[in-house]
Order: sequence, then structure tokens, then C-alpha cells
Amino acid sequence: MAVDLDTIRRAPKVLLHDHLDGGVRPVTVIDLAGDIGYGDLPTKNPDDLAAWFTRGADRGSLESYLEGFAHTVAVMQTPDALHRVAVECAEDLADDGIVYAEIRFAPELHTSMGLSLDQVVDAVLTGFRDGSGGRGITIGALVTAMRTAARSREIAQLAVRWRDDGVVGFDIAGAEAGYPPTRHLDAFHLVQRENSHITIHAGESFGLRSIWEAVQFCGAERLGHGVRIVDDIDTTTDPPTLGKLAAFVRDRRIPLEMCPTSNVHTRAAPTLEEHPLDLLRRLRFRVTVNTDNRLMSGVTLSSELAAVSKTFDLGIAELRWLTVNAMKSAFWPFDERLALINDVIKPGFAALGAP
Repeated sequence: MAVDLDTIRRAPKVLLHDHLDGGVRPVTVIDLAGDIGYGDLPTKNPDDLAAWFTRGADRGSLESYLEGFAHTVAVMQTPDALHRVAVECAEDLADDGIVYAEIRFAPELHTSMGLSLDQVVDAVLTGFRDGSGGRGITIGALVTAMRTAARSREIAQLAVRWRDDGVVGFDIAGAEAGYPPTRHLDAFHLVQRENSHITIHAGESFGLRSIWEAVQFCGAERLGHGVRIVDDIDTTTDPPTLGKLAAFVRDRRIPLEMCPTSNVHTRAAPTLEEHPLDLLRRLRFRVTVNTDNRLMSGVTLSSELAAVSKTFDLGIAELRWLTVNAMKSAFWPFDERLALINDVIKPGFAALGAP
């Protein structure tokens, strides 16, 4: 049943969880470092730099995984740099067959050379528009606040301010343990009051309480990763027994933005074979497959879907199901989501043999 990589590349795909500063082209990191005189890169060879990032990401914890971002963030501090990275992001995703993507970035990380938060957002959104034009891809931006900092309400206001120009929602990210989402209630409540959208990194490196707070206190419409929801499922029974939180998440169709390779790198899952994605799929949770950080984890969405297909013996119909899940869960207007599902995604998968 497994679907080969070339076929998956031709499929119309949807990406909901991808970090802008985690998907920069290695050659671009090197070029931008030269432009600003940044001399801390471990190598100036693009292939070696890509391998260095992936080795650094695969060290067994979220905190270790995040260390490589010091370099990509350091070179993304000017309008031209942000614009270039956003353009290339759109181009790379379109080349991978992605028809809709939501890309997240934390504006507060890109102000060390004097940019305002609004200038950061403007440069990125302009880059997305320039890079996606004529390429058959739609990109929405998710503005992210760092959960380890104290600017979340300001970032939430920023997300709302730019909502008519391409920002589709608000997120928090960063080291999860010790920084619960409820520290940022003011920000989440502001976004809710403005009728905007919320996704929260939860259940990646920390357990059920993080997911519970994200959903029940902070109004998360989607869970970034959400891997640890499996801790509320008893797999010793047949069929598996869902705890109250797991049942709530499934019943409410709260999407799980799962990133298999990244989850293995951070040890949110021990191995791909032991990743709960397939269990959750079989239990009919709203599972989606994503990249997280294409540079750090050395992946594309096509390679992630191919790995999932091979590992769990999923055919083209199952990959279509995962893709439709993602499009249903997007923060894009309903009519346009429906049009992409009916006019692009389903016909595209049918052409590849999906029943």
C-alpha cells in the first residue's frame, strides 16, 4: 500500500505547522551571514551546514533541538533578509506540491538590529506574496509569541493588527516545560475577543496538563504536536480506552499538528515506528502531518508523508484523508477551504489513484 516519494510529490498537499526560521536554505544562511558580518556559523559549505543542523537537532530534547535557531535567527534581522527567506520558503513549498500552507514566525526574535515588530511582519508577508505569485500555493502567516518571554499580549495585538493582510492566527512556541500556556492568558483572550484563531504548541515535550491548559483555558483550536495526548489512552484494552481529555479532543475534532521526524528528534516519540500518529489516525482523531522545521530535521512534507506511508503502510486514500484533515483545519475562510478540497485536493489525489 505504501506510496512512493515521486507520487507524493505530485499530490496536492497542505502544511499547517512549519517555522520560517527552521526552513531556511543553507546557502541563504551563509549568504545572509556574509551580508551582516555574522561569523559564528560552524561552516560555510551549504551541504555541511545542512548536515550540521540536522545532527544538532537529533540530540534527544526540545531544548537541544532549539539551539540551532540561534544561527538562523541571527541572520534574519533586516527587511531584505526576511523578505528573501519568505520568498524562498514559498518557492520551496510550491516546488514540493503544497497548495496551502500556514507558516509561523516569532517577530520578537527579529528586532535585534532595530526593526519594529510591524516592519518584521510586513517584510515576511511581502515575501510570501512575492514568492507564491503564480505558483498555485496559498500561504497564511501565524504570528508566534515566545512562551519564555513576556511579550505575548503585544504579539497578539500584532497578529490582530495584520489579520487582513495575511496573518491568519496566533501561536506560542519555545521550551514547553516550566512555561505553561496559562502564563499568557491575556494574549489568548485578546485574540478570542477579536474573533481570530489560536494554535498552541502543547503536548510536545510536556504532558497532558499542557494540552489541558491549552484547550480548556486558552481556547486552542489546534494543538501544535499534541503527541502526549496518547498518555490519556489505555492501549491495553481492545479497543483502546480514551480518558476524558483524549475523548474531548477527539469529540471536538481538535486537530493535532503532528511532525513525525521532529517529534523523534526531540524524543516526543522514541522512534517513527513508535510514534502515536497511526494509533490516533485509527482512533479517528483529527491527525495532520507536518514538517515543523525543514532545515533542522532535513525533511520536506513529501518526505514526511512518504516516511509515514512506508512505516504504517498507508495508501494513497489514507494520505488524502490526512490532507483533507489539514485543509479542514486551516485558519483560511471556509468557502476557500472547501474550494481547495473539492477543486484541487480531491481531483489531484484521484488522478494519482485515490478511490
